[in-house]
Amino acid sequence: MLRESLNDLSAFLAVARERSFTRAAAQLGVSQPALSQTVRGLEARLGVRLLSRTTRSVSPTEAGERLLKAVGPRFEEIEAGLAGLAEMRGKPAGNLRITADEHAAPTVLWPALRRVLPDHPDIKVEVVVSSVLTDIVTERFDAGVRWGGIVAKDMTAVRIGPDMRMAAVAAPSYFAGRAKPQRPEDLTAHACINLRLPTHGGLYAWEFEKDGREVRVRVEGQLVFDTEPLLLQAALDGFGIAYLFEDGVRAHLEAGTLVQVLEDWCDPFPGYHLYYPSRREPEPALAVLVDALRYCG
Repeated sequence: MLRESLNDLSAFLAVARERSFTRAAAQLGVSQPALSQTVRGLEARLGVRLLSRTTRSVSPTEAGERLLKAVGPRFEEIEAGLAGLAEMRGKPAGNLRITADEHAAPTVLWPALRRVLPDHPDIKVEVVVSSVLTDIVTERFDAGVRWGGIVAKDMTAVRIGPDMRMAAVAAPSYFAGRAKPQRPEDLTAHACINLRLPTHGGLYAWEFEKDGREVRVRVEGQLVFDTEPLLLQAALDGFGIAYLFEDGVRAHLEAGTLVQVLEDWCDPFPGYHLYYPSRREPEPALAVLVDALRYCG
């Protein structure tokens, strides 16, 4: 009876977390009708409805949410304990899901994965690139990569990179016949290439700081993008001033294809951190990645 109940609870948790019988069935390796029958059997034994089903969606009822919060963390601890057995084999193994923004993924995360993965063939990694500030617990990620200043306090954060700076840049052709901005407020008189961030729900306000004074400027221009490579290309093509990570434009500054302005207003800020839930030690596969990424500068 206990084994049957554990299997049924595991089936319910998979559906509740995935919000889909189809995805949960694929994850568990069972058919969708069999999974539906299992969950209905659990509801019948408990005498309450756990899931609200429509033709388009599945979501936990109030009782389902209570059960999810009560047993979900216990199952995670069991899963972590089982994964920890990999240490006894002498080589870490398992699947890792990591979220990172489009700048961190190629510049910080991938170089570490490229070094580590050949020595650990039993570790499989899925990297999801997103500019959204993801709740890694709710979205079932093992870890995330974000700037140090925006890591939630209930997470364990490991420094994986040096301090960073932004750079306001444009092509030399853009400044032909135009005065370069001397203060952040001068940007309102220039064509600027805007960035839209889903988390902010609108256009990103450019942030500057000098001598302890912070300034946020909402700029205007002909172009808005939601990805950095296009901002860079538009700046190179002379469409205006873009605000990008300094390390991403350094080669263009050295080559003279971009010109930097307001450099004295771009103070360093905390660099990237890898973060994961603080309630337990990282699983062996994640521990390998943490060691590879740890910044010692």
